[in-house]
Amino acid sequence: MSSAQAEDEQDYETPSCYELQKHFTHGGVAYTHVNEVWPGVYIGNEETARDRYKLQTLGITHILNAAEGEWNSVDTGAEYYKDMQIHYYGVTAEDTPTFNISQYFYSAAEYIQQTLSDPHNKLLLHCVMGRSRSATLFLAFLMLQQRMSLLQAVEQLAHRRHICPNWGFLKQLRELDTHLQEERRRTHT
Repeated sequence: MSSAQAEDEQDYETPSCYELQKHFTHGGVAYTHVNEVWPGVYIGNEETARDRYKLQTLGITHILNAAEGEWNSVDTGAEYYKDMQIHYYGVTAEDTPTFNISQYFYSAAEYIQQTLSDPHNKLLLHCVMGRSRSATLFLAFLMLQQRMSLLQAVEQLAHRRHICPNWGFLKQLRELDTHLQEERRRTHT
């Protein structure tokens, strides 16, 4: 790491939720059913998750459903993809500001990282709209596995997909960012 990068990391402050939301509206990406947001990673909505032909066309080998559950969910499950040879991982998360999605940050990031360890794999990360729960988990992946700050992760994703994590999820991502930045500062001093 260069001294300029180290200085930038030391000067970095986690942006407010309001500041982060400004990046969502300035990304300039129109809302679509699915977007490739990282090599081999697609974020999409329920329609994409249920479109077996589209999944085959995209070459999807793995699915992370960030909307399992009984309320505002996508109830596909592993059975839905059984005959397609798609590896399925589901997260029971509600898209409400009070829901603790941070409990899935590390496990989802690990699943994404394991999926991407084979360059032939392609992952669809989805929720109902592909804008809040799935985006939040992918932002956590970028922060945890790619060592991005929250701001870097938001900028990376917002230029590839129209996202809008709810206010509570943004607060949890901010807490993760603060924790990771403190941890990185400790290891560099």
